Amino acid sequence: MTTAFKTDETFRDDFRYSNSDAAILRFPFPFPEDTYMYSVNMEPHFPGGATDAFNTAFDVDEHYVGECRERALVLAQDPNRCLVLPHMMQAQWDTLELLMESMARDYPEHFTLERDGDRWTWHNRPLGIHDTFTFGKVDTLPYEPFEYIARQAQGDFTLQDQRENTLYLDGGIATTQADWSLEFNVGMTFHEWHGPVPVAHELGVFDRALQYLMRVRYGQPVRRLNWTMTVNPRLDTSPENYPLWGPDRTTLTPENVGKLLHLRVELQTIFRLPRSNALLFGIRAYLASIEELARVPKWGRRLHRVLRDLHPEIAAYKGTDRYRDTAVAWLSQFDDGAPTEPGIAAGISSLPA
Repeated sequence: MTTAFKTDETFRDDFRYSNSDAAILRFPFPFPEDTYMYSVNMEPHFPGGATDAFNTAFDVDEHYVGECRERALVLAQDPNRCLVLPHMMQAQWDTLELLMESMARDYPEHFTLERDGDRWTWHNRPLGIHDTFTFGKVDTLPYEPFEYIARQAQGDFTLQDQRENTLYLDGGIATTQADWSLEFNVGMTFHEWHGPVPVAHELGVFDRALQYLMRVRYGQPVRRLNWTMTVNPRLDTSPENYPLWGPDRTTLTPENVGKLLHLRVELQTIFRLPRSNALLFGIRAYLASIEELARVPKWGRRLHRVLRDLHPEIAAYKGTDRYRDTAVAWLSQFDDGAPTEPGIAAGISSLPA
C-alpha cells in the first residue's frame, strides 16, 4: 500500500489537523453496540478487521510524520516521558526487532531492514533516517533501542515485566497519553496503575484482564479498543501538561462542539516478546472530531446514544461530564431513531458529500 503523509500537521497551538475521507472510514470506532460498559474485549491481533486500521501489526497512516514530529517535541521538553528500568534491556532489543521487522514487512515502500549477522541497517524514508548499528550494542545507536524505535512509531508503548504472578510496568514511552503519567506509574503492578478506573474493579474486569494477559503467548498477539474524548486534536493530554489542555474543556459551545470535540480511541496491542518474556503494550491513539465521525450515519447515531446513556461514574472518569450534554444535543440531529447494525464497521465504502 502507498500512504500519502500529511507533513504540516500540528497537535498543539494552531491545531492543523484533520482526517481525509479515507482516514475517517478506517477509524477504529470503539462502540459495537448502542450502549457502553467496560469489558475485557480482547481479540487476536492478526491482519484483518472491521477497518483498515487492523490490517498490520503496527498501523502507519497519513498522520505518521506529524505524530513523530510531535513526539520529538514532547521528549525535548520532558525526557522523562521515556523511562525504562535497567533490568529491561533485553526487552528493549526485543521491541526494536519486532517493530523494525513488522514495519519493513508491512510497509516496504517506506521502511527497509537489512541484516548481516549482528550488523543491521535500518532505512526510514518518511523521516529521512538511515542508520547502521550492531544489534545488542547500545552505544551503536543514538538512543537506547526502545526509545530509538519508539520515536519512529505512532502511539505510546509500555513494557510489562511478568513476575510474582502479576505484571509490572517497568518501562515505556508516553507522549500521546490520555491523562496518565509514565513517570508516576513506572514500577507499579497491573492493579496499582489501573487503580483510578471506576466501576471496572467492582465488575472484576481487571482481574480477568490480568489473567488473560499473563497467558498471552509469543506469536499470538491480542488487541482491544479503549476510548475517551479530547477537546482539540491534542495528542499530549498528560497530567504534567494539564495547565495547557485542561482549560480547553471550557471553550466548547453548541456552535463549535462538532469541530472541537474529538473522540480519542486507543488501539491497544499486546505482544509477548521472545527473549525477555516481557509484554509490549502498544497504545496507538486515533483522533477524529465528532463532526467527522457523524459523516458515517451509523456512527453518528450510535455515538449520540452511547454518550446520552453513559454511566455517570464512567462519564466523570472519561472527563465528559462538563460538556456531555452539549455534545449529546449536537449529535441528536444525526439520530433518526433507526436501528444500527451490531459491530464497529462503518457499513459504507464512501462518505456522503
